[in-house]
Amino acid sequence: MTTACTLCPRDAADGSRICPRHADELRGWLAEIPAQARLLEEEFVAPGGGPAQGRLGGTGRAHAPAPVDLRVLTLLGPGHADPTSLDDDGTIPIAVLLGAWAGHIAYHYPAATRDRHGTARIQPCAQARPRHGESITGWCAWHRAYLPFTLTLAAAADYHRALDHLVHRLRALTHTSPRITPRAAPCPDCEAFALITVDGRWGITCDACGHHLEPNAYDAHAAHILQTVAAG
Repeated sequence: MTTACTLCPRDAADGSRICPRHADELRGWLAEIPAQARLLEEEFVAPGGGPAQGRLGGTGRAHAPAPVDLRVLTLLGPGHADPTSLDDDGTIPIAVLLGAWAGHIAYHYPAATRDRHGTARIQPCAQARPRHGESITGWCAWHRAYLPFTLTLAAAADYHRALDHLVHRLRALTHTSPRITPRAAPCPDCEAFALITVDGRWGITCDACGHHLEPNAYDAHAAHILQTVAAG
């Protein structure tokens, strides 16, 4: 039995609260966030600490150091966040936001334990523990690992909106976005030539109607189109 995505009119994937397109966006954002954070450190934090390698290669900087931006220091610094609140005015640091959401997800994740009498019990996890440390990269790795479970939670749509907001804040500061590559075949749903792939995302999405395909489905669709054209 299919259910509607909590973010759009499309059907959600089996057992999920959101559709494959929005799930793919989350995977892409979790891969993008650490790279965006590194750009912020290079452009706005590292200049104050001394010479660094410029983007154009060689030693020294290819351009004048950018002044320290308090918005960047806030994003990269410590703080506190409530994952149930979507009123993020830009004051929630990246690692803190990711850690707060990890705590919310872990609380709902069932953990099997045994008490001192040997009785098996199922209860929420005590806390989230990223294997690679509580850094931005460590938290994003944790979220990618637990994403299949996160997509089943009632808060999946809020989680998507929170990361969407965060990524747009980062892109506005770095002026950098993932590369978009058009695909040759038309959309199988609306027939528009608007299918695209985005770096860091698994699937192919129609930029006109939002239809989403996995790579093997697109390959089969493109092969059918090619056979049809070849047959005249």
